[in-house]
Amino acid sequence: MAIVSIDADIKAKWPQGQCSYSPGSPEELAIIAIDLLFKALGTAAAQAFVSQVFEKYPHDHSA
Repeated sequence: MAIVSIDADIKAKWPQGQCSYSPGSPEELAIIAIDLLFKALGTAAAQAFVSQVFEKYPHDHSA
């Protein structure tokens, strides 16, 4: 497994507010991205998008 380090400062703004994130790992970045996706698209549209991603990668690549 590759070791990846992320140095990022993410600032997200929308009409209801704003937030700032500083992910340090790919996992933290993914959680932030999914959270923002749900805020931007709503639950149903975000779930459909995530389902499309899982269909693209049907096999478990962790082995």
